[in-house]
Amino acid sequence: MEQAALFTIFGGTGDLAQRKLYPSLFRLYKKGNLAEHFAVIGTARRPWSDDHYREIVCDKIKDLNPTDEEKKDFASHFYYLSHDVNDTKHYDQLKDLSDKLDEQYGLQGNRIYYLAMAPQFFGTIVNHLKSQGILTTTGYNRLVIEKPFGFDYDSAAELNQQIRNVFPEEDIFRIDHYLGKEMIQNISVIRFGNNIFESLWNNRYIENIQITFSEALGVEDRGGYYEQSGALKDMVQNHILQVVALLAMEVPTSFSNSSIRQEKVKALEAIRRYSSEEVLQNFVRGQYDAGTLDGKDFVAYHDEPKVAEDSLMETFVAGKFLIDNFRWSGIPFYIRTGKRMTEKGTRINIVFKQLPVNVFNFEQEEAKGADLPQNILTIYIQPTEGFSLTLNGKKIGQGFNTEPVKLDFRQSAEVTENSPEAYEKLLLDALNGDATNFSHWDEVANSWEIVDRIRHTWDKTTPGFPNYAAGTMGPQSAFDLLAKNGHEWTWQPDQWYRERGKLN
Repeated sequence: MEQAALFTIFGGTGDLAQRKLYPSLFRLYKKGNLAEHFAVIGTARRPWSDDHYREIVCDKIKDLNPTDEEKKDFASHFYYLSHDVNDTKHYDQLKDLSDKLDEQYGLQGNRIYYLAMAPQFFGTIVNHLKSQGILTTTGYNRLVIEKPFGFDYDSAAELNQQIRNVFPEEDIFRIDHYLGKEMIQNISVIRFGNNIFESLWNNRYIENIQITFSEALGVEDRGGYYEQSGALKDMVQNHILQVVALLAMEVPTSFSNSSIRQEKVKALEAIRRYSSEEVLQNFVRGQYDAGTLDGKDFVAYHDEPKVAEDSLMETFVAGKFLIDNFRWSGIPFYIRTGKRMTEKGTRINIVFKQLPVNVFNFEQEEAKGADLPQNILTIYIQPTEGFSLTLNGKKIGQGFNTEPVKLDFRQSAEVTENSPEAYEKLLLDALNGDATNFSHWDEVANSWEIVDRIRHTWDKTTPGFPNYAAGTMGPQSAFDLLAKNGHEWTWQPDQWYRERGKLN
């Protein structure tokens, strides 16, 4: 169904707009969600013309194989305005162009303002949208904001207040692109669509939950940003805590925006707020050193561009969250994320409790007294998408010797390639006014409360960096963190390389 709207993209010449937003808008155009009644205004400081802007847009969608007619028609809806976010006169020009395009394309006053810029400009932009009369009185006005939403709780609260002075909460769409990923959205279906799992989704049957966001790349050209952020703020505060909330939330009364948000907020509120001593017991950090994996050499973090030689910024975080409610009391949620690890991969491992007695021990002389391997449900987020469930089955042959059996499903490359990209889904949600897969302020506030306690504790101590070699799965302290509770990381891809002498 066609949607009518004017997109105003602040930061229209930036990397995000070119790599993600323009291809996603074209996919929506190809599917008919955008047709005749839409327009895009790109704004930034560069003195581009409409023609040059349209050439850039055409170049960024060429991998989607548009016909010449599609490319020409799609790009004709794009307009460029050189813009200084601090100059009031430029907002007057923006209003004139917006009103003109609204009438030209029959947009009914529907406007989406996408702030693909640093958060320090958010307050200035929204205040000018109001003061210069750019907001319409017909149709809708929706604000889409990229992370980071603030740098700590105080800055986030101040930023939120500035925005809420102009936009009501229901019109604010704080984007977290992980919430648009197919398998992240599948978490709710796995839980609430299968009685076999929802019945077991509690502390009586689950021993621990492991969430891994592993990146094989280093910081590369993002050193300037990373020196201000680090792994804790870049990944844990948003992506990882959103996944924790989806895994831990109670069953919503309905699968609606308000019901889901309510349960996610309850889950985040139930996460234990650690003291400084508890932070040091339950969270570890790392920074990658030089290393060699499969014949490739990698430099240390402090030798990357725009990184200080004596930097104490973490590139790796591992930790244990505890959720103090009836369902999850006593069950650890282990998380880890890092740069320059063995493989790129995002996955969730649900580790179920052992049987109280292994009745097959009498058949396995060498395994007397040993537990059976645990049942593990794995949700693969990326780069592959799918599920696996590890069970115990009988080995072929005489007797009742057991072996782990994996029930495995992975989406085909063809399905994955043709599935909607995360930004495409989220842009369509914004068009439809559906904020289910966006972050509510209450979620952001709780996340910052949790992360600030970790950050403040770490800022008072000096880490022994670097402490893990590039190409490994993090520092030894991340493995010790689980070992002291009798647990271990389920996913250890570095072992394969070590066994073959490809990783020292």
